[in-house]
Amino acid sequence: MATGTLDSNSAAGRESSPVTIAVQFEEQVARTPDSVAVISGETQLTYRELDGRANQLARYLQLADVGPDTLVGLAMDRTHEMLVAMLAILKAGGAYLPLDPAYPAARNAFVIEDSKTKLVVTTERTRPSVPETAARIISLDGRDASAIGQQTREPVRSKAAENNLAYVMYTSGSTGKPKGVMIENHNVTNFFAGMDIALGRIPGVWLAVTSICFDISVLELLWTLTRGFSVVVYRPDGSELPGQIRKHKVTHFQSTPSLVRAMALDPDSLMALSSLRQLLIGGEAFPISLLSLLRPSYTGEIHNMYGPTETTIWSTTYPVPKSAEIIPVGKPILKTQVYVLDAEMKPAPEGEEGELFIGGEGVARGYMNRPDLTSERFLADPFLPGSRMYRTGDLARFLPDGNLEYLGRTDFQVKIRGFRIELGEIESHLEQQLAVQQAVVMAQEDKGGDKLLVAYLVAKQGQTTTPETLRSALEAKLPPYMMPSQFIFLESFPLTSNGKIDRKALPKETPPAAAGDDGQPAELDGQIEEMLAATWAEALGLSHVGRKDNFFDLGGHSLSALKVAFKIQQIFQVDFPLQTFIQIPVLHDQARKLEELLMEAVDSEGSVSTVN
Repeated sequence: MATGTLDSNSAAGRESSPVTIAVQFEEQVARTPDSVAVISGETQLTYRELDGRANQLARYLQLADVGPDTLVGLAMDRTHEMLVAMLAILKAGGAYLPLDPAYPAARNAFVIEDSKTKLVVTTERTRPSVPETAARIISLDGRDASAIGQQTREPVRSKAAENNLAYVMYTSGSTGKPKGVMIENHNVTNFFAGMDIALGRIPGVWLAVTSICFDISVLELLWTLTRGFSVVVYRPDGSELPGQIRKHKVTHFQSTPSLVRAMALDPDSLMALSSLRQLLIGGEAFPISLLSLLRPSYTGEIHNMYGPTETTIWSTTYPVPKSAEIIPVGKPILKTQVYVLDAEMKPAPEGEEGELFIGGEGVARGYMNRPDLTSERFLADPFLPGSRMYRTGDLARFLPDGNLEYLGRTDFQVKIRGFRIELGEIESHLEQQLAVQQAVVMAQEDKGGDKLLVAYLVAKQGQTTTPETLRSALEAKLPPYMMPSQFIFLESFPLTSNGKIDRKALPKETPPAAAGDDGQPAELDGQIEEMLAATWAEALGLSHVGRKDNFFDLGGHSLSALKVAFKIQQIFQVDFPLQTFIQIPVLHDQARKLEELLMEAVDSEGSVSTVN
């Protein structure tokens, strides 16, 4: 094969296998009917129980005309019921469309309407988060519960084939609107076969932490259930990851480097990580410094993973050795081709940078209702006539050992804490605000080395606005992971010699501590506030935090919140839910909440730890 291309097509790929996810799950049910399939809080379901409940709902969905290529919205909390619904949609022959109840109603409404989805499955708890559209709503524990319960639990027959859709996931769009990636069953079952080779087929216990709105959840929830794992469905409502790993004797965990780094810096969390059999890391660059944190205590397997949503989850894998000078993204999985091409679309010589293209079985059908964008990103594969390849926009090069090294982007797409973000989408929403003339959003590193989003703005002449106003406007349109941590106002943008905005010259700024009524930084009051302020300062890389400060105005984000939660748990032995940072972002109020939690601990146990 020509230099600049790499193919993976082992003999294992020629073995026959079921063509749909649903069939593969049903075969696993037959193999291990009484094994625990899913654990959610205090609820456990065996494979037989999970299959039976999914069959009932699948039959009900078929009565509602769900069949091949029918999209069904899935708007549910992270519980065992979510898995029942996901499997039911696939068993009925349809494809699921994930809708996060925590996302703004306007965004979920756009996804439902853009995809022309006619049916949404939800529960009474999450139904208020489902926007009013033309789609019919099926509530599992509401008015539809009785009719669903009357359906038989016997196996369901569907007409879905390998080329029918399995799911559609919406990703950030550079034009300001999300775009739906259409993934077919054969894309997923080939990926599953690739993971069999990369990870092995010895089942274990998988702690599933990823939102179903992101495709790596398919590995956590569906590959596992077609291979005999017990899946622990984690709800991100506290700092209890280490406790969940220990409680359920978790063997497999998939995460971003950012989260693993935060856990590795916490002794209790690092000890929990060290008990794993396999650790999968992806979504961002894997730094050598993280490997140095892990290896002294972690003896299990570490895999670096890479792949865009458009080529079905992970396209390359790399088993990370105990020592390494660099960590590449590895080699392609089964029936996948990767090409590093130059500006003339010819293979780049070994060691030279080029744009990465991915071909093979993982390449998606395209973007939903976006033929223009589909033709722009999904191209004919010149090396395999009759096939297609996806233009990733990533820069890469081949190393002498054949492994692929990721080098960055050709555009303004970024990955922050594993979330794929088109900066243009945020800029578009900012520029829709009346007082904003122009906006530029950048990913910057904070003092702790974590990435955050910074919005730079130039106001229209004679008009003003505030970070609070802009944040409120964005919260109505964008999911939390796309929210800028800082808003910096400029009189004008710096320009390059050819008149373009000089993004490298944009200033970096750390917001000051909030002032009190006298204009001076608000002084802290009591030991709890002092401890909490010190923990905030450490997590945010600040020298001082005042009692009136807002966590997010200081540049806080989900990962820094997790660091604070870990620290509080370590000091006080109480869980500090991450929702606290959303609901109570001001330090003074958050300190009062912590005091309440400590008093509850006293009432229930008769004692409580104190500040060291």
